[in-house]
Amino acid sequence: MRARSGPTVEHRVLAVRLRRLRERAGVSLRAAAEALDAHPATVRRIERAETGLDARQVSELLRCYGVPAAVAGPIMAGLSAANLPGWWHRWRDEMEGWQQEIIGVESSAGLVRTWHPALVPELLRTPAYAAALYRAQYPDDGPARRERRVELLEERRRRLGERGAALWALFPAAALHTRVGGRGTMEGQRTALVEAMKEQHITVQVVPLDHPPHPLTGVPALHILRVPVPEIGDRAVLETPGVRVDLVDDPDAVTAHRIRLDAACAAAPGPGTPLPG
Repeated sequence: MRARSGPTVEHRVLAVRLRRLRERAGVSLRAAAEALDAHPATVRRIERAETGLDARQVSELLRCYGVPAAVAGPIMAGLSAANLPGWWHRWRDEMEGWQQEIIGVESSAGLVRTWHPALVPELLRTPAYAAALYRAQYPDDGPARRERRVELLEERRRRLGERGAALWALFPAAALHTRVGGRGTMEGQRTALVEAMKEQHITVQVVPLDHPPHPLTGVPALHILRVPVPEIGDRAVLETPGVRVDLVDDPDAVTAHRIRLDAACAAAPGPGTPLPG
């Protein structure tokens, strides 16, 4: 079964290494599964970080692949850390499955680039703005659960800043005119954006209301996550409201999304431009 809080980057890295070792050894999924006396789907789940890393199974796979002790030793030593739940585990009851997947990558990203077509991007929202938005998005939630969602967002922001990760956000000026909560909430959000723009690790670009169409016009919320680990390439997150949220890892697809985001940023007023009225 998938870990309840989703895989951490440490878990993903070991899963990738196991897949590469199998492929390098020329061992098929079926042959690897036979070594475990299991179904090929079991090996596939291990290699996709969709299940916990069992020490006996990993040891048997390494033996099957003929991995030398100098390589196998560090892998076995890293199992305990890889199997630890992510920091977000205690909020898992307030999270959708896709959120666990995304936060698992975001929590190790050195750069988060984000576009939202209609709202202030998530990682720039004030607690009051986020709470007001959650009341609309999750009408069946009680106050306590909404508060937990806000706590999780605040913890994501805190950890992003704590590790010095860069945040680059692009959104339309219309987001500043879409009333979320009351006037005080919007004034507080605007003030928070002005303060965020002064921070060294945060870049904010706002597309004016009278700006011509750009490469992300009409595109749903898009995020590019860059993790500084060789085994984990860039990931793209594409949100389709009310339908699905996809964590994209195909290099060609991620590159296509990144090119569109680059072009949209190049077309928008440069970083440091005052927020439009």
